[in-house]
Amino acid sequence: MSRTESGATTAFEPSQEFARHLDETDSLREYRDRFHIPRRPNGEPVIYFAGNSLGLQPKTVRAMVEQELDDWAELAVDAHRKARTPWYSYHEVFGESGERLVGALPGAGEVVMMNSLTINLHLMLVSFFRPTPKRHKILMEYPAFPSDLYAVRTHLRSRGLDPNDTLVQIKPREGEHTVRTEDIEGFLDEQGEQIALVLLPGVNFHTGQVFDMARIAAAARNHGCAVGLQLAHAAGNVQLHLHDWEVDFAVWCSYKYLNAGPGAIAGCFVHEKHGNAPDLPRLAGWWGDDPETRFQMHLQRDFVPQPGAAGWQVSNPPILSMAPLKASLEMFDEVGMDALRHKSGQLTGYLRFLLQRSSNDRFEIITPSDPDAQGCQLSILVHDQPRHRHEAVLAEGAVCDFREPNIIRAAPVPLYNTFHEVWRFTQILTANL
Repeated sequence: MSRTESGATTAFEPSQEFARHLDETDSLREYRDRFHIPRRPNGEPVIYFAGNSLGLQPKTVRAMVEQELDDWAELAVDAHRKARTPWYSYHEVFGESGERLVGALPGAGEVVMMNSLTINLHLMLVSFFRPTPKRHKILMEYPAFPSDLYAVRTHLRSRGLDPNDTLVQIKPREGEHTVRTEDIEGFLDEQGEQIALVLLPGVNFHTGQVFDMARIAAAARNHGCAVGLQLAHAAGNVQLHLHDWEVDFAVWCSYKYLNAGPGAIAGCFVHEKHGNAPDLPRLAGWWGDDPETRFQMHLQRDFVPQPGAAGWQVSNPPILSMAPLKASLEMFDEVGMDALRHKSGQLTGYLRFLLQRSSNDRFEIITPSDPDAQGCQLSILVHDQPRHRHEAVLAEGAVCDFREPNIIRAAPVPLYNTFHEVWRFTQILTANL
Protein backbone atom coordinates (compact mmCIF):
# COMPACT_ATOMS: atom_id res chain seq x y z
CA MET A 1 0.00 0.00 0.00
CA SER A 2 1.17 3.54 -0.68
CA ARG A 3 -0.33 6.66 0.88
CA THR A 4 -0.71 9.50 -1.61
CA GLU A 5 -0.38 13.21 -0.86
CA SER A 6 -4.14 13.43 -0.41
CA GLY A 7 -4.08 10.72 2.24
CA ALA A 8 -5.71 8.07 0.03
CA THR A 9 -4.13 4.68 -0.46
CA THR A 10 -3.28 2.76 -3.60
CA ALA A 11 -3.14 -1.03 -3.61
CA PHE A 12 -0.17 -2.16 -5.67
CA GLU A 13 0.11 -5.46 -7.49
CA PRO A 14 3.36 -7.15 -8.56
CA SER A 15 2.40 -8.07 -12.12
CA GLN A 16 3.79 -6.51 -15.27
CA GLU A 17 0.22 -5.97 -16.45
CA PHE A 18 -0.48 -3.82 -13.39
CA ALA A 19 2.57 -1.66 -14.12
CA ARG A 20 1.36 -1.13 -17.69
CA HIS A 21 -2.10 -0.26 -16.36
CA LEU A 22 -0.60 2.44 -14.14
CA ASP A 23 1.15 3.92 -17.17
CA GLU A 24 -2.02 3.86 -19.26
CA THR A 25 -3.89 5.82 -16.59
CA ASP A 26 -1.02 8.21 -15.81
CA SER A 27 -2.11 11.80 -16.52
CA LEU A 28 1.53 12.87 -16.99
CA ARG A 29 2.55 10.14 -19.42
CA GLU A 30 2.84 12.53 -22.39
CA TYR A 31 5.74 14.41 -20.79
CA ARG A 32 8.15 11.52 -21.26
CA ASP A 33 8.10 12.20 -25.00
CA ARG A 34 9.37 15.72 -24.35
CA PHE A 35 12.77 14.41 -23.23
CA HIS A 36 15.72 12.77 -24.96
CA ILE A 37 16.05 9.28 -23.46
CA PRO A 38 19.55 7.73 -23.77
CA ARG A 39 19.65 4.43 -25.64
CA ARG A 40 21.61 1.21 -25.34
CA PRO A 41 23.79 -0.04 -28.23
CA ASN A 42 20.85 -2.19 -29.37
CA GLY A 43 18.67 0.90 -29.68
CA GLU A 44 16.49 0.26 -26.65
CA PRO A 45 15.99 3.16 -24.24
CA VAL A 46 17.80 2.78 -20.94
CA ILE A 47 15.94 2.78 -17.65
CA TYR A 48 17.21 6.14 -16.45
CA PHE A 49 16.92 6.37 -12.67
CA ALA A 50 19.77 8.89 -12.23
CA GLY A 51 17.83 12.14 -12.41
CA ASN A 52 19.02 12.83 -8.86
CA SER A 53 22.50 13.28 -10.37
CA LEU A 54 21.75 14.73 -13.81
CA GLY A 55 18.32 15.22 -15.30
CA LEU A 56 17.52 14.38 -18.90
CA GLN A 57 17.52 16.97 -21.67
CA PRO A 58 14.17 18.51 -22.65
CA LYS A 59 13.73 18.44 -26.41
CA THR A 60 12.99 22.17 -26.50
CA VAL A 61 16.43 23.04 -25.13
CA ARG A 62 18.28 22.96 -28.44
CA ALA A 63 15.97 25.51 -30.08
CA MET A 64 16.20 27.83 -27.09
CA VAL A 65 20.00 27.73 -27.02
CA GLU A 66 20.15 28.18 -30.78
CA GLN A 67 17.92 31.24 -30.45
CA GLU A 68 20.48 32.83 -28.14
CA LEU A 69 23.29 31.88 -30.52
CA ASP A 70 21.35 33.46 -33.38
CA ASP A 71 20.76 36.62 -31.36
CA TRP A 72 24.46 36.77 -30.55
CA ALA A 73 25.38 36.29 -34.21
CA GLU A 74 22.84 38.80 -35.56
CA LEU A 75 22.72 41.42 -32.82
CA ALA A 76 25.99 41.07 -30.91
CA VAL A 77 26.05 43.61 -28.06
CA ASP A 78 22.60 44.91 -29.00
CA ALA A 79 21.13 41.59 -27.87
CA HIS A 80 21.33 42.91 -24.32
CA ARG A 81 18.29 45.03 -25.16
CA LYS A 82 16.92 43.68 -28.45
CA ALA A 83 17.16 39.87 -28.20
CA ARG A 84 13.91 37.90 -28.18
CA THR A 85 14.58 37.50 -24.45
CA PRO A 86 16.76 40.55 -23.70
CA TRP A 87 19.99 39.56 -22.01
CA TYR A 88 20.02 42.56 -19.70
CA SER A 89 16.97 41.32 -17.83
CA TYR A 90 17.19 37.60 -18.64
CA HIS A 91 17.34 36.54 -15.00
CA GLU A 92 13.96 38.19 -14.46
CA VAL A 93 12.14 35.62 -16.61
CA PHE A 94 12.55 33.13 -13.77
CA GLY A 95 10.89 35.31 -11.15
CA GLU A 96 7.40 33.82 -11.11
CA SER A 97 8.39 30.24 -11.98
CA GLY A 98 11.11 30.34 -9.33
CA GLU A 99 8.63 31.60 -6.75
CA ARG A 100 6.25 28.75 -7.52
CA LEU A 101 9.08 26.21 -7.46
CA VAL A 102 10.24 26.97 -3.91
CA GLY A 103 7.20 28.58 -2.34
CA ALA A 104 8.40 32.18 -2.28
CA LEU A 105 6.13 35.15 -1.72
CA PRO A 106 4.76 36.24 -5.11
CA GLY A 107 6.19 39.51 -6.32
CA ALA A 108 8.54 39.96 -3.37
CA GLY A 109 11.75 39.25 -5.30
CA GLU A 110 12.83 36.44 -2.99
CA VAL A 111 14.27 34.25 -5.78
CA VAL A 112 17.07 34.76 -8.28
CA MET A 113 18.85 32.33 -10.60
CA MET A 114 22.60 32.94 -10.50
CA ASN A 115 26.04 31.33 -10.24
CA SER A 116 26.42 27.73 -9.04
CA LEU A 117 25.12 26.21 -5.83
CA THR A 118 28.41 26.32 -3.93
CA ILE A 119 29.18 29.88 -5.02
CA ASN A 120 25.73 30.89 -3.78
CA LEU A 121 26.37 29.10 -0.50
CA HIS A 122 29.59 31.06 -0.03
CA LEU A 123 27.72 34.31 -0.73
CA MET A 124 24.98 33.45 1.74
CA LEU A 125 27.47 32.51 4.47
CA VAL A 126 28.99 35.98 4.21
CA SER A 127 25.58 37.51 4.87
CA PHE A 128 23.89 35.12 7.27
CA PHE A 129 26.61 33.53 9.37
CA ARG A 130 27.12 36.28 11.96
CA PRO A 131 29.20 34.73 14.75
CA THR A 132 29.55 36.24 18.20
CA PRO A 133 31.71 35.02 21.10
CA LYS A 134 28.67 33.24 22.52
CA ARG A 135 26.88 32.21 19.29
CA HIS A 136 29.45 31.08 16.75
CA LYS A 137 28.66 27.54 15.58
CA ILE A 138 27.12 26.07 12.42
CA LEU A 139 24.92 22.98 12.70
CA MET A 140 24.87 20.51 9.78
CA GLU A 141 23.81 16.91 9.31
CA TYR A 142 25.88 13.74 8.94
CA PRO A 143 26.63 12.71 6.29
CA ALA A 144 26.61 16.12 4.61
CA PHE A 145 27.37 16.60 0.93
CA PRO A 146 31.17 17.01 0.61
CA SER A 147 30.99 20.29 -1.32
CA ASP A 148 28.91 21.82 1.47
CA LEU A 149 31.47 20.70 4.03
CA TYR A 150 34.33 22.14 1.99
CA ALA A 151 32.52 25.45 1.64
CA VAL A 152 31.65 25.70 5.33
CA ARG A 153 35.06 24.62 6.62
CA THR A 154 36.96 27.00 4.37
CA HIS A 155 34.56 29.80 5.20
CA LEU A 156 35.10 29.25 8.91
CA ARG A 157 38.86 29.33 8.47
CA SER A 158 38.59 32.54 6.46
CA ARG A 159 36.80 34.08 9.45
CA GLY A 160 39.57 32.97 11.84
CA LEU A 161 37.49 30.15 13.31
CA ASP A 162 38.51 26.52 13.82
CA PRO A 163 36.05 24.16 12.05
CA ASN A 164 36.81 21.47 14.62
CA ASP A 165 35.31 23.71 17.29
CA THR A 166 32.75 25.60 15.24
CA LEU A 167 31.18 23.06 12.87
CA VAL A 168 28.77 20.64 14.54
CA GLN A 169 27.23 17.66 12.70
CA ILE A 170 24.27 15.81 14.10
CA LYS A 171 24.33 12.08 13.38
CA PRO A 172 21.71 9.32 13.20
CA ARG A 173 21.28 7.25 16.33
CA GLU A 174 23.33 4.09 16.72
CA GLY A 175 21.99 1.43 14.34
CA GLU A 176 19.91 3.95 12.33
CA HIS A 177 20.60 5.58 8.98
CA THR A 178 18.66 8.85 9.11
CA VAL A 179 18.56 11.79 11.48
CA ARG A 180 15.44 12.13 13.60
CA THR A 181 13.74 15.51 13.69
CA GLU A 182 13.29 15.24 17.45
CA ASP A 183 17.04 14.77 17.83
CA ILE A 184 17.67 18.04 15.96
CA GLU A 185 15.12 19.75 18.17
CA GLY A 186 16.68 18.23 21.29
CA PHE A 187 20.14 19.36 20.25
CA LEU A 188 18.86 22.90 19.74
CA ASP A 189 17.17 22.80 23.15
CA GLU A 190 20.54 21.94 24.69
CA GLN A 191 22.96 23.99 22.61
CA GLY A 192 20.84 26.37 20.53
CA GLU A 193 22.27 29.48 22.16
CA GLN A 194 25.67 28.55 20.69
CA ILE A 195 24.35 27.98 17.15
CA ALA A 196 24.57 30.95 14.79
CA LEU A 197 23.35 29.06 11.71
CA VAL A 198 21.39 25.86 11.13
CA LEU A 199 22.39 24.68 7.65
CA LEU A 200 20.61 21.53 6.50
CA PRO A 201 19.54 19.96 3.21
CA GLY A 202 15.97 19.59 2.11
CA VAL A 203 16.83 16.03 1.07
CA ASN A 204 19.94 14.15 2.20
CA PHE A 205 21.99 13.09 -0.83
CA HIS A 206 23.04 9.77 0.72
CA THR A 207 19.87 8.40 2.27
CA GLY A 208 17.17 10.24 0.31
CA GLN A 209 15.60 11.40 3.58
CA VAL A 210 13.34 14.44 3.20
CA PHE A 211 13.85 16.59 6.29
CA ASP A 212 10.90 18.16 8.06
CA MET A 213 12.04 21.60 6.98
CA ALA A 214 9.10 23.51 8.45
CA ARG A 215 9.51 21.96 11.89
CA ILE A 216 13.29 22.35 11.92
CA ALA A 217 13.12 25.97 10.79
CA ALA A 218 10.63 26.75 13.56
CA ALA A 219 12.86 25.12 16.17
CA ALA A 220 15.89 27.03 14.93
CA ARG A 221 14.04 30.36 15.01
CA ASN A 222 12.85 29.67 18.55
CA HIS A 223 16.48 29.52 19.62
CA GLY A 224 17.55 32.62 17.69
CA CYS A 225 19.44 30.75 14.97
CA ALA A 226 19.59 31.76 11.33
CA VAL A 227 18.23 29.08 8.99
CA GLY A 228 19.71 28.09 5.63
CA LEU A 229 18.66 25.21 3.38
CA GLN A 230 20.64 23.40 0.69
CA LEU A 231 18.02 22.20 -1.79
CA ALA A 232 20.07 20.42 -4.47
CA HIS A 233 18.01 17.25 -4.08
CA ALA A 234 14.78 19.00 -3.10
CA ALA A 235 14.13 21.63 -5.78
CA GLY A 236 11.82 20.11 -8.38
CA ASN A 237 11.46 16.99 -6.22
CA VAL A 238 9.35 17.93 -3.19
CA GLN A 239 7.00 20.77 -2.31
CA LEU A 240 8.68 23.75 -0.69
CA HIS A 241 7.22 26.71 1.18
CA LEU A 242 10.31 28.73 1.98
CA HIS A 243 8.60 32.04 2.67
CA ASP A 244 6.00 30.55 5.01
CA TRP A 245 8.69 28.54 6.80
CA GLU A 246 10.60 31.81 7.37
CA VAL A 247 13.83 30.34 6.09
CA ASP A 248 16.50 33.05 5.93
CA PHE A 249 18.09 31.71 2.75
CA ALA A 250 18.24 28.67 0.50
CA VAL A 251 20.43 27.59 -2.41
CA TRP A 252 19.99 24.89 -5.04
CA CYS A 253 21.35 23.61 -8.32
CA SER A 254 19.22 23.03 -11.40
CA TYR A 255 20.94 20.14 -13.19
CA LYS A 256 19.26 17.37 -11.20
CA TYR A 257 15.46 17.30 -11.02
CA LEU A 258 15.25 20.65 -12.83
CA ASN A 259 16.85 19.20 -16.00
CA ALA A 260 18.84 22.32 -16.96
CA GLY A 261 22.03 20.53 -18.00
CA PRO A 262 25.54 19.95 -16.61
CA GLY A 263 26.87 22.91 -14.66
CA ALA A 264 23.58 24.76 -15.14
CA ILE A 265 22.72 28.05 -13.49
CA ALA A 266 21.77 27.67 -9.83
CA GLY A 267 19.11 29.28 -7.66
CA CYS A 268 19.00 31.34 -4.49
CA PHE A 269 16.24 32.38 -2.09
CA VAL A 270 16.54 35.27 0.34
CA HIS A 271 13.56 35.93 2.59
CA GLU A 272 11.73 39.19 2.08
CA LYS A 273 12.70 40.41 5.55
CA HIS A 274 16.34 40.53 4.40
CA GLY A 275 15.84 41.61 0.81
CA ASN A 276 15.58 45.29 1.65
CA ALA A 277 18.48 45.39 4.10
CA PRO A 278 21.24 47.13 2.11
CA ASP A 279 23.58 47.16 5.11
CA LEU A 280 23.60 43.36 5.40
CA PRO A 281 27.19 42.19 4.74
CA ARG A 282 27.67 40.75 1.29
CA LEU A 283 30.19 40.23 -1.48
CA ALA A 284 29.01 42.54 -4.21
CA GLY A 285 29.29 42.68 -7.97
CA TRP A 286 27.87 44.93 -10.62
CA TRP A 287 24.83 42.81 -11.55
CA GLY A 288 23.49 43.10 -8.03
CA ASP A 289 23.64 46.86 -8.33
CA ASP A 290 20.68 49.15 -9.02
CA PRO A 291 19.82 48.36 -12.67
CA GLU A 292 18.88 51.99 -13.33
CA THR A 293 22.44 53.15 -12.70
CA ARG A 294 24.39 49.93 -13.38
CA PHE A 295 26.02 51.21 -16.55
CA GLN A 296 26.81 54.68 -15.20
CA MET A 297 30.35 53.60 -14.54
CA HIS A 298 31.76 57.13 -14.48
CA LEU A 299 30.09 57.80 -11.13
CA GLN A 300 32.53 55.55 -9.20
CA ARG A 301 30.02 55.45 -6.35
CA ASP A 302 29.39 52.90 -3.65
CA PHE A 303 27.47 49.72 -4.42
CA VAL A 304 23.70 50.17 -4.11
CA PRO A 305 22.04 46.72 -4.02
CA GLN A 306 18.78 46.30 -5.81
CA PRO A 307 15.96 44.99 -3.59
CA GLY A 308 15.43 41.30 -3.03
CA ALA A 309 17.57 38.29 -3.79
CA ALA A 310 18.73 39.90 -7.04
CA GLY A 311 20.85 42.23 -4.92
CA TRP A 312 23.19 39.31 -4.23
CA GLN A 313 24.06 38.84 -7.91
CA VAL A 314 27.71 39.31 -8.73
CA SER A 315 28.20 38.87 -12.47
CA ASN A 316 26.02 39.23 -15.54
CA PRO A 317 23.89 36.15 -16.30
CA PRO A 318 25.37 33.31 -18.39
CA ILE A 319 22.73 33.32 -21.11
CA LEU A 320 23.65 30.01 -22.74
CA SER A 321 23.36 28.35 -19.32
CA MET A 322 20.03 29.97 -18.52
CA ALA A 323 18.21 28.97 -21.71
CA PRO A 324 17.94 25.24 -20.78
CA LEU A 325 16.47 26.13 -17.39
CA LYS A 326 13.87 28.27 -19.14
CA ALA A 327 12.88 25.25 -21.25
CA SER A 328 12.56 22.98 -18.22
CA LEU A 329 10.68 25.37 -15.96
CA GLU A 330 8.04 25.86 -18.64
CA MET A 331 7.13 22.21 -18.11
CA PHE A 332 7.14 22.58 -14.32
CA ASP A 333 4.71 25.47 -14.69
CA GLU A 334 2.48 23.39 -16.94
CA VAL A 335 2.34 20.42 -14.57
CA GLY A 336 2.69 21.99 -11.12
CA MET A 337 4.49 20.55 -8.13
CA ASP A 338 1.33 19.02 -6.65
CA ALA A 339 0.84 16.73 -9.65
CA LEU A 340 4.56 15.92 -9.86
CA ARG A 341 4.72 15.08 -6.18
CA HIS A 342 1.65 12.87 -6.43
CA LYS A 343 3.10 10.79 -9.26
CA SER A 344 6.50 10.70 -7.59
CA GLY A 345 4.93 9.25 -4.46
CA GLN A 346 3.29 6.56 -6.56
CA LEU A 347 6.47 5.73 -8.51
CA THR A 348 8.68 5.51 -5.44
CA GLY A 349 5.99 3.73 -3.44
CA TYR A 350 5.68 1.15 -6.20
CA LEU A 351 9.45 0.66 -6.31
CA ARG A 352 9.54 0.12 -2.56
CA PHE A 353 6.61 -2.30 -2.74
CA LEU A 354 8.28 -4.43 -5.42
CA LEU A 355 11.68 -4.44 -3.72
CA GLN A 356 10.25 -5.44 -0.37
CA ARG A 357 8.41 -8.36 -1.99
CA SER A 358 11.73 -9.90 -2.95
CA SER A 359 12.50 -10.75 0.71
CA ASN A 360 16.17 -10.49 -0.18
CA ASP A 361 18.42 -10.29 2.88
CA ARG A 362 21.29 -8.95 0.78
CA PHE A 363 19.90 -5.40 0.79
CA GLU A 364 17.80 -2.97 2.79
CA ILE A 365 16.10 0.30 1.88
CA ILE A 366 17.43 3.04 4.16
CA THR A 367 15.22 5.86 2.86
CA PRO A 368 12.39 6.48 5.34
CA SER A 369 9.14 4.71 4.48
CA ASP A 370 6.96 7.67 5.51
CA PRO A 371 5.79 9.18 2.18
CA ASP A 372 6.40 12.67 3.55
CA ALA A 373 10.02 11.78 4.34
CA GLN A 374 10.94 10.47 0.89
CA GLY A 375 11.11 12.06 -2.54
CA CYS A 376 12.04 10.46 -5.86
CA GLN A 377 15.11 8.67 -4.50
CA LEU A 378 15.34 5.33 -2.73
CA SER A 379 18.73 4.49 -1.27
CA ILE A 380 19.40 0.76 -1.23
CA LEU A 381 22.12 -0.50 1.09
CA VAL A 382 23.69 -3.64 -0.42
CA HIS A 383 25.34 -6.01 2.05
CA ASP A 384 27.19 -8.27 -0.38
CA GLN A 385 29.51 -7.16 -3.24
CA PRO A 386 27.71 -3.82 -3.69
CA ARG A 387 29.87 -2.37 -6.46
CA HIS A 388 29.86 -5.59 -8.47
CA ARG A 389 26.07 -5.76 -8.24
CA HIS A 390 25.69 -2.14 -9.29
CA GLU A 391 27.86 -2.78 -12.35
CA ALA A 392 25.71 -5.80 -13.20
CA VAL A 393 22.59 -3.60 -13.11
CA LEU A 394 24.25 -1.03 -15.40
CA ALA A 395 25.16 -3.79 -17.84
CA GLU A 396 21.46 -4.65 -18.14
CA GLY A 397 20.58 -1.10 -19.20
CA ALA A 398 19.37 0.29 -15.89
CA VAL A 399 21.15 3.55 -15.05
CA CYS A 400 21.36 4.41 -11.36
CA ASP A 401 24.28 5.58 -9.28
CA PHE A 402 26.50 4.22 -6.55
CA ARG A 403 27.76 5.92 -3.41
CA GLU A 404 30.59 4.42 -1.42
CA PRO A 405 30.78 2.17 0.33
CA ASN A 406 27.58 0.24 -0.41
CA ILE A 407 24.64 2.42 -1.51
CA ILE A 408 22.76 2.12 -4.81
CA ARG A 409 20.57 5.17 -5.37
CA ALA A 410 17.57 4.83 -7.68
CA ALA A 411 15.39 7.84 -8.50
CA PRO A 412 12.35 7.38 -10.75
CA VAL A 413 11.45 10.91 -11.90
CA PRO A 414 7.77 11.72 -12.57
CA LEU A 415 8.32 13.83 -15.68
CA TYR A 416 9.96 11.07 -17.71
CA ASN A 417 9.99 7.72 -15.91
CA THR A 418 7.26 5.08 -16.09
CA PHE A 419 5.78 2.47 -13.80
CA HIS A 420 6.78 -0.25 -16.23
CA GLU A 421 10.37 0.94 -15.91
CA VAL A 422 10.04 0.58 -12.14
CA TRP A 423 8.83 -2.99 -12.63
CA ARG A 424 11.67 -3.81 -15.05
CA PHE A 425 14.27 -2.16 -12.83
CA THR A 426 13.17 -4.27 -9.88
CA GLN A 427 13.43 -7.43 -11.97
CA ILE A 428 16.99 -6.53 -13.00
CA LEU A 429 18.13 -5.39 -9.55
CA THR A 430 16.76 -8.32 -7.57
CA ALA A 431 18.11 -10.81 -10.13
CA ASN A 432 21.58 -9.40 -9.42
CA LEU A 433 21.28 -9.33 -5.65
